[in-house]
Amino acid sequence: MGPSPRVFAERSLGGLPASEATVAEVLRDAGYATAIIGKWHLGHMPGFLPGSQGFDLHFGLVSSNDHNRTYDGSLGRLPAFDPRPGYWDIPLMRNADVIEKPAQQQTLTQRYTQQAVNFIENRGDKPFFLYFAHSFPHTPLFRSEGFRGRSLRGVFGDVVEELDWSVGEVLKALERNGLEENTLVIFTSDNGPWLIFNEHGGSAGPLREGKGSTWEGGMRVPAIFRWRGRIKPAVVRDIGATLDIAPTLATLAGTAMPADRPYDGSSLDRTLLEGAPSPRKEVFYYRAGELFAVRSGPWKAHFQTQTGYTEPQPTKHDPPLLYQLDVDPGERYDVASEHPEVVERIRRLAAEYDRNLKRGEDQLGKRAAGPVGVFTHAPVR
Repeated sequence: MGPSPRVFAERSLGGLPASEATVAEVLRDAGYATAIIGKWHLGHMPGFLPGSQGFDLHFGLVSSNDHNRTYDGSLGRLPAFDPRPGYWDIPLMRNADVIEKPAQQQTLTQRYTQQAVNFIENRGDKPFFLYFAHSFPHTPLFRSEGFRGRSLRGVFGDVVEELDWSVGEVLKALERNGLEENTLVIFTSDNGPWLIFNEHGGSAGPLREGKGSTWEGGMRVPAIFRWRGRIKPAVVRDIGATLDIAPTLATLAGTAMPADRPYDGSSLDRTLLEGAPSPRKEVFYYRAGELFAVRSGPWKAHFQTQTGYTEPQPTKHDPPLLYQLDVDPGERYDVASEHPEVVERIRRLAAEYDRNLKRGEDQLGKRAAGPVGVFTHAPVR
């Protein structure tokens, strides 16, 4: 069947194992109501859906919005914007039920937003955790009629304008319900721009490369933390990672991640609330199961490099490339020859980390001959 995909796709039989501890499970055990609105993409077979991973409510897609395509791919790539929703036979789910197939993607942002607001307003007296994972601006791009032509940036800009509206509606719901001073809001992204889609894939600005790569353009994303009355306005230049979100939320909720396993994340609570230095000093960048790069403080060493989608094989570097990100965030100037002591220190860090890494069972390699689970679901309820 060929090499495993890098994400769960239509033929996938695996998913996030039940043995993993999600932040939703930790917070639900601490008395929180939990919901995911939008994209799940951690398995669509029974046992892998959000309800099995700590979420009381799921409304959204179980994969990327470009999966289960129905058009003939041999005719070439369709435009990344304004195609027919039926080109992708994606199911829209409410918990374990398919409620629409194919999902009418031009209305997803509007419906996601309404569901998020409803959850905030109808949660009862419980504290709540809402994971709101928008499907866009992943391509194919869709926006509602009210945002068509809204932006000078074309279709991509229209999509972002609608996302901006959506964030505003959520913040209004918090304010309307008197929750602004008791709610931490985090806004971030999962990866950089999808450059093969040109102007419809976004931009990383001065950063190098994009989605799929371990260059900064693929991995460094914006992060905004908002908690009225608790977090003072500031720009934090220390390192943080999405791996740190779960332990941060657990700490702020007065609980903790299970103590029976190690974690790659650390709580950023003191950094956010007190302005303390970030506990994170290193980032280890993996791709397809192999260590590609390591960041330590301002230094980043690349042992292998590969563009997101246009280079078929990685290029190995010995000695590794070295960039000083605080003065060269675009990773333009290799300074390995000027700092051999930094290169050697990062080599040791990389070797120790990779040696101690406990690899889980390969879930991506578990595949059927054709679409399975909700992708072959016939009745719509």
